[in-house]
Amino acid sequence: QEQLAESGGGLVQAGGSLRLSCAASGRTFSNYAMGWFRQAPGKEREFVACISWSGDTTAHAESVKGRFAISRDNAKNRLFLQMNSLKPEDTGVYYCAADDTPRPPYGYSGLASSYDYWGQGTQVTVSS
Repeated sequence: QEQLAESGGGLVQAGGSLRLSCAASGRTFSNYAMGWFRQAPGKEREFVACISWSGDTTAHAESVKGRFAISRDNAKNRLFLQMNSLKPEDTGVYYCAADDTPRPPYGYSGLASSYDYWGQGTQVTVSS
């Protein structure tokens, strides 16, 4: 069982930056592909970014490509999301998630249904 805890959310003006962190409590963090998802009020949860367990490959949603960057530190059981040039439409609750499906070093999934463990979320609010 993996426990995940997000931090780093807050209120920021449009154009600003935030760095989200996700701390994992289990011993097998380095075995999991990881992802970030977000949910805006009244909308469904959507994919933001994901990273293979090795950290060698990543994918980002088109809406955040070039502005957000996912990364991980397996030695510290940490997942990150660097968010730059934030827009009001980036507002929402951001969740980190772990996928315990055995995957090759370059493998990942952008589907929420692939993820087995979820954090409680951290609120990001971008004002215009």
